[in-house]
Amino acid sequence: MGKANKPQNNSKPRLKVSVFHLLMILVGADLILLLAPGVGILNSIFYIPDLYSWPALIGGSALLVWSFRGLYKKP
Repeated sequence: MGKANKPQNNSKPRLKVSVFHLLMILVGADLILLLAPGVGILNSIFYIPDLYSWPALIGGSALLVWSFRGLYKKP
């Protein structure tokens, strides 16, 4: 009598998460939350001119987009 074949593991390989990109997501979100013009946490406490707040908002948004694109890696 022959041996029964073991069932194959057909699950998809797990994706790796880049820790660097995860930290960059946090930095981008912090820039937006702290320095967003008119609604940022630091802008509500202190007066921060638009010269600093708009570039921080654009830079934080760019960091979020760039970081989410490279967050998951195939092993």
